[in-house]
Amino acid sequence: MKKVNKKVAKARNLAARRDLKKRLSRKLPSSQDLLVEDETVINEEESIDEGGTVISAETPICNEQSEQLEEFAEAPLVDSEPLKVGMFTIKSFNQTLVDAAKNKEPAKLFDEFWYETETCCLYADSNVGKSILAVQIARGIANDRKVLYFDFELNEFHFKRRYSDDETKEPYKFSPNLYRVSLNYMMDAYSVEELPDQIMYNIEKSVKETGASVIIIDNLTWIAYNSRSAKMASELMKRLTALKVQYSLSMLILAHTPKRNMSKPITQNDLGGSRMLMNFLDSAFAIGCSAKDPAIRYLKQIKVRYAEMHYGEDNVWLCVIEKIRSFLMFRRIGYGMESEHLKKRKNEDKQAIIAKIKAMRSAGATLREIADELGMTIATVDRWSKL
Repeated sequence: MKKVNKKVAKARNLAARRDLKKRLSRKLPSSQDLLVEDETVINEEESIDEGGTVISAETPICNEQSEQLEEFAEAPLVDSEPLKVGMFTIKSFNQTLVDAAKNKEPAKLFDEFWYETETCCLYADSNVGKSILAVQIARGIANDRKVLYFDFELNEFHFKRRYSDDETKEPYKFSPNLYRVSLNYMMDAYSVEELPDQIMYNIEKSVKETGASVIIIDNLTWIAYNSRSAKMASELMKRLTALKVQYSLSMLILAHTPKRNMSKPITQNDLGGSRMLMNFLDSAFAIGCSAKDPAIRYLKQIKVRYAEMHYGEDNVWLCVIEKIRSFLMFRRIGYGMESEHLKKRKNEDKQAIIAKIKAMRSAGATLREIADELGMTIATVDRWSKL
């Protein structure tokens, strides 16, 4: 008896949906023509429906449209099993929302800068403190989850100096959930071109064997020897994204910026010269060095996907690097505007840059090469080269 009832209900539901679909396709204006909110047609400009009636922002929804919307609201949200088509999974918007509601909200891994399950990038110039901040972030996360820190920058001696008391030589005690991964002698068996593939393979193997849910890669150049190549950057990010999805990982990737113009704000274009990397990232933030005070660093959100942009150019974090007993860290001292910490370009600076541009042009450098070297746009280089 139950089986009969289910079949009848399903048949009625399908029939109702077909009927509703026919009536909607005949009567309702397209979503480009109107937005429905609080039973009022909202449109900045007047529009004309299929019957020739002028619809203004004050025109109420007609009775038939209202009934159709009520039927939408009463229709079941949950579909049958999602449709699998090769690498695609197809399900309705409603089903997507129902499924998403079953998952917990992503946790903050580092304030608003990086959330759980995101692929995030932290980038900055050399010797600004990327690794210092990344270890500090890893320390906080390791309180309740396993973290792998792939350290391809420091050797053990340098690491010890950073995280030991200068006077007593007592080392800092990290959480047992935090693991440092470094390269060993086996790397010598591979060429420069082969090494990134082998590193990616062993990153995945390390995740599988340790069960880590968070990985930090320091830094990008070790897994992409030519990240400025759009093709290589694309292939790399596809592999990282696949790895993230397969193992439900949260990733932080550290990257260098090419030499940039310190009088201009940090932008997406400063990430290793390749916009392709930024396209695949969920979030990104950067460290800038203050021109007003060399001891000050500022943190700026560059890209966000889950949350809102809280720390953009009008509200950057201001920090100093300090060693508190045995731990080297960023200490936040307040907030500020990025413009206050950019280099002020003087006329004599401009003349020196013009001279350098002309010298590089005489030596055969292209406009793009000069722009990358000086942290300028190609158009500006071209214009200044003619002064």
